[in-house]
Amino acid sequence: MSDQALERLRSWRAEVAIVLGSGLSSIVGDPDRDSQIAYSDFAEIPRPGVEGHAGRFVFGTLQRTRVIYAQGRSHLYEGHSAQSATAGVRLLAAAGVRRLILTNAAGTANPEFTPGSWMMIRDHLNLTGTTPLLGQPQFIDMSDAYSQAWRRQFRAAAESIGVTLHEGVYAGLLGPQYETPAEVRMLRTLGADAIGMSTVLEAIQARALGLEVAGFSCLTNWGAGVGNQPLSHAEVLETGRAAASGFSRLLAAAFRG
Repeated sequence: MSDQALERLRSWRAEVAIVLGSGLSSIVGDPDRDSQIAYSDFAEIPRPGVEGHAGRFVFGTLQRTRVIYAQGRSHLYEGHSAQSATAGVRLLAAAGVRRLILTNAAGTANPEFTPGSWMMIRDHLNLTGTTPLLGQPQFIDMSDAYSQAWRRQFRAAAESIGVTLHEGVYAGLLGPQYETPAEVRMLRTLGADAIGMSTVLEAIQARALGLEVAGFSCLTNWGAGVGNQPLSHAEVLETGRAAASGFSRLLAAAFRG
């Protein structure tokens, strides 16, 4: 690992990290130079190539809790392996992080979960066709991939501030193309409430390292065939930016105690 940059991450002594998906970097704002470390300082982390993914770690606090924000991620559809796409999770664990919050922008397949709202991930479907544990005899129990205790904490926080927080199943696909209406119907039949192109591999890697995981989808658009609008990444970014403030309030309430 890149020892000097890793030591800077360690020096913040954060036990919590938050990975920010498409359009959600505004949660951090404009950090000063001393409170950020570019992904490019770590040889093992691929550079994100998608708009809305800044590609840096940022030091911050939530109430009195020190956190590390990971602004952006790399994806399989950019040509990376599952191991490369999850390098940031391994670095955060090496820096002392024990609890990981994963966020993403996702299409909604559930007609009751409207775009612009948030869904807490209860479980996932890994439909990427791969795993960061490939080639290793690591038989990880994924029956509680997304911490029940943490879900109760966030559920109570959402109720306390009046924020709508759905709870459901996230389907992680390879991408980069959006799904067809037939694929969305299939995924809905399989139990998916939200559909995206990230998160599941990071959750697998985090659980393999013993990290406690929570996951949240910013529902940015209707899945194909659920709504009648064409899908675009610009819409994803715009809706994500608009919904970021609600998630900031949720984080503040959840960490208040």
